[in-house]
Amino acid sequence: MSDSEPGKLSGLRNPSYGNDEARKIPAFAKETFSAFDSERFRELLLSFLRLRHSDCVIFEMTKKRLLLFDIDGTLIHSDGAGVHALKSAFKERFGVADDLHDIEIAGMTDSGIVVSILNKHKIPATNENMSAFLDSYVHFLSLELPRRKGKLLPGVLELLRRLKSRPHLVLALLTGNVSRGAQLKLEHYGVWHFFEFGAFADDHRDRNRLGPFARARAYERHGREFAASEIDVIGDTPRDIACGKALGARTVAVATGTWSRDRLAEHHPDFLIDDLSNVEKVIDTLGW
Repeated sequence: MSDSEPGKLSGLRNPSYGNDEARKIPAFAKETFSAFDSERFRELLLSFLRLRHSDCVIFEMTKKRLLLFDIDGTLIHSDGAGVHALKSAFKERFGVADDLHDIEIAGMTDSGIVVSILNKHKIPATNENMSAFLDSYVHFLSLELPRRKGKLLPGVLELLRRLKSRPHLVLALLTGNVSRGAQLKLEHYGVWHFFEFGAFADDHRDRNRLGPFARARAYERHGREFAASEIDVIGDTPRDIACGKALGARTVAVATGTWSRDRLAEHHPDFLIDDLSNVEKVIDTLGW
């Protein structure tokens, strides 16, 4: 709702018709009142105008909304497939074994993680080194996913099915994964087709800079600018919350990753949900 707060109406007249009703009634109606001077007709016309107001309310409530989902810890658990792929890629490309225990992973972009690993070992983070690392990572990720006992998180499949059926909702991704990694993961778990587009680590190393890429792609697809108040960012880490706030979007934190509900609450998301298993409640709570 471009120039108003979420859930509030803009550009609608007061639905209660008082002493100034005549000013709100079209000229043709005033003439009809004069011609027929019928109290019954007046009541019918006012009922019609109230119905038209209800139509406007329904239209406002179902305006398009852009939902930007994180992947790891929000939609899926890959049982460590990504971390193991990073380890294997680093060893293959640079001949170094590292368990990555001191590298921050959750909520980071793949490109940011690669830079951290290279910096740790004093390897220049050149475009060539980063591209080689990420190419190898994607290769090993394709091998690791079927080996691991990963899963879709509770409620995710039903939620995506329900949301996809609602024409006013646009489902997309805002994730720290590179695009090839995101596709591998979500195709493996059977949900890639639910998402129209995404913003990825290929676009920028800084997660907080990914939001504008998602908005631009939404404009390309739908021919309209999504205001910040029409966007939800859904994720499981403080970095998802920060990314949403940087965009000015509504933030929805889901406590299904490595961060507890209490720790997520410290970052003040607009909504904080234990998980997505109660699909009906999630949809009602968020007004989707």
